[in-house]
Amino acid sequence: MKKLVLAGIFIMPLFGKMPEIGKPAPEFSLHDQNGNLHSLADYKDKKLVVYFFPKADTPG
Repeated sequence: MKKLVLAGIFIMPLFGKMPEIGKPAPEFSLHDQNGNLHSLADYKDKKLVVYFFPKADTPG
């Protein structure tokens, strides 16, 4: 599994452009733990911190 994750890290930049530091973030949408969809556009002109963490009791 670790090899698969490492391979994904190195291959991902080939399929999309990485965000640039200091530039606006690209539009994306994600579901929260309750299944509600949140879009980056919903928070336009507001301060926002996006924090990802592993599910409880799962490896990192």
